[in-house]
Amino acid sequence: MYSEKVMDHFANPRNVGEIEDADGVGQVGNAKCGDIMKMYLKIEDGIIKDAKFKTFGCGAAVATSSMATELIIGKTIKEAEQITNKAVLEALDGLPPVKVHCSVLAEEAIAAALNDYKMKNGLDEDIRYQGCSGCCGSCGSREMHHEPEIDGDE
Repeated sequence: MYSEKVMDHFANPRNVGEIEDADGVGQVGNAKCGDIMKMYLKIEDGIIKDAKFKTFGCGAAVATSSMATELIIGKTIKEAEQITNKAVLEALDGLPPVKVHCSVLAEEAIAAALNDYKMKNGLDEDIRYQGCSGCCGSCGSREMHHEPEIDGDE
């Protein structure tokens, strides 16, 4: 059963669309369920002034994307980096266990868009996903997992 907040964000998603001149763009996906989230950020003086999303997926994926944008607008980059899937879950008053992965994708979409912004601006990359095994490639650090391994003997 979905909470009223989940149903509201699904039926009336906030911040849907693209930002043409986005400062950071991140796309993540989960091959197991088919959900794809793309997040766009407009950042001025270290503050997220606008966030928009496009999501292909189930109602929970749309709701978590919508809530994630609501949670980061007005926050500093550092504050936005601290937003976890648990924060998204709590803000939506929970999700059924089988849909929790949608909140993880929302967290990863935020991280991917922030990492894109940081790379474009020569800032340090977010290392939250440094220990990621790369099994799905959707944690926002795709480049790290798809570079060939360098053998010390070459």
